[in-house]
Amino acid sequence: MVTQLRITTDAGVFDAIVAGPAEGRPVLLLHGFPQTGLVWQQQIAALAEHGYRVVAPDQRGYSPGVRPERPEDYRINVLVDDVVAITEELGWASFDLVGHDWGGAVAWWTADAHPGRVRTLTAVSTPHPGALAAALRTDQDQRERSGYMIDWRETPATEERMLARDAEKLRATYAGKVPPASAEAYVRHLSQPGALTAALNWYRAGRPDGAIGIIDVPTLYVWSTEDIAFGPVAAQETGQWVNCPYRFETLQGVSHWVPEEAPEALSRLLLEHLRAHGEYGTTANTASADSQKR
Repeated sequence: MVTQLRITTDAGVFDAIVAGPAEGRPVLLLHGFPQTGLVWQQQIAALAEHGYRVVAPDQRGYSPGVRPERPEDYRINVLVDDVVAITEELGWASFDLVGHDWGGAVAWWTADAHPGRVRTLTAVSTPHPGALAAALRTDQDQRERSGYMIDWRETPATEERMLARDAEKLRATYAGKVPPASAEAYVRHLSQPGALTAALNWYRAGRPDGAIGIIDVPTLYVWSTEDIAFGPVAAQETGQWVNCPYRFETLQGVSHWVPEEAPEALSRLLLEHLRAHGEYGTTANTASADSQKR
């Protein structure tokens, strides 16, 4: 059964979706732009059915209770701190981490900064930031794919364009690949005062303070051939940035919106990855059910 959860941290209150038994192995799912934790509804159902405890928060800026106005409050180190704060409030000593799009970037950085807490990593669409940075320097195709970020860093012009004419441009972002009901939910959510600016502040926050390193966590990377944002060069080089069991899966003919466009394939890969790296029911890295915040 899927329920709503409010997670109170020093930064504010995060809204989240939760499912699965309280004593289940914990999995945190991080969404990207321009979506919410709802993007994971198919994976939440699949994981909960197999006994995992799954939490999908609306991240900083998307949760009204954590929506600072300054772009610098969305720097990657702050976003990583949010992951740590959320999981500590949930009582999770360690957890499996899954991220798509911007959520994938946060997941990579979290695994780098806290390898002792991240049991496994699954990145969907988003390559390792080091591989992406190298591709931006050497690959014209990737530079062209990433050109949209220049426009999205404008403020407030981008918000006005995206929300004009009943959010025509924001709706077009999903390219017809997201279920209509979900797309409408995202548009309604991001049409709230200040919500879209907060989401775009992730792009306006500036470069990370330091470089990300090699990942020492068992990693699954899922990339799709029709991804408009991330090309094959960065995707294929991502494995060079993982010094642990690594699995690279390519979904043919699938666009950027993998969790909703190919939900069954992604759920299958995710379950295989989790089973390969720790049996379900292991409690050594899981806080007691009594510490779970409801």
